[in-house]
Amino acid sequence: MNTFYQLWGVTTPQQAKDKIAAERAPYNDLEPQNLEEQALFLGGQDLYEKLIKGYTEKQWGRPATQIPAFIIKRLPFRFTFDNNYFNDTYQGIPVGGYNALTDALLEGVEVITGINYFDKADDYNQLADKVLYTGKIDEFFDCQFGALEYRSLHFETEILEQESYQGNAVVNYTEREVPYTRILEHKHFEFGTSNKTVITKEYPHEFSKDNEPYYPINDDTNNALFAKYQELSKTAPYADKFIFGGRLANYKYYDMDDTIEAALALTTQEFV
Repeated sequence: MNTFYQLWGVTTPQQAKDKIAAERAPYNDLEPQNLEEQALFLGGQDLYEKLIKGYTEKQWGRPATQIPAFIIKRLPFRFTFDNNYFNDTYQGIPVGGYNALTDALLEGVEVITGINYFDKADDYNQLADKVLYTGKIDEFFDCQFGALEYRSLHFETEILEQESYQGNAVVNYTEREVPYTRILEHKHFEFGTSNKTVITKEYPHEFSKDNEPYYPINDDTNNALFAKYQELSKTAPYADKFIFGGRLANYKYYDMDDTIEAALALTTQEFV
């Protein structure tokens, strides 16, 4: 509602709904085939141009007409003055952050970092009866059907000599001209009281072999290619040995709660 008030001066949920209905009216018969059409169908031209188009094109590196329609379903409209991003009843992060959670999960487990699994895959595969693979599924199969597409990110972190920079943990920047998609101010995640603050700017860009794959690009072409790798993962002679999971191996976008839920379901499926 705060956004609707700033855009249109509406002050009640019904006024906002009426305005959105009027904005949507020209697109009510649309059967969305891409993100632009989905956004117009859901909220009309004004919301699309001001809040959605620039941000999503910046994040995905392509015109909104070339981005799958389902992506925009992650941006629901809400008719309350609550500025929280999510609607979930319970929201939170681990005390101390996800590093602390991961450290606790790995207690007593030997962890080796800074290596390439594929350099000694045969040796590593002999260490256990089951191998959980969470890397790129196309790379696992030597990209024999072709390479899947991903988007990548890089982060720039600054320590600032001020108590607060933006007064909130996360602020998104929807303008196409601003190169980063959001700024994180870490102290606000755990209500820090330091007289300094740490911010991180998040920049989206193309994936290459020199950076990390973050987001699968789930358009029709890539999904069809992934289906071939997924079938191969089930039918290869050694398929019973490997478990494929995670954003890269499943070629699927996961929020953190989805990630944890999927991991628990996979554990139950494989070991219980």
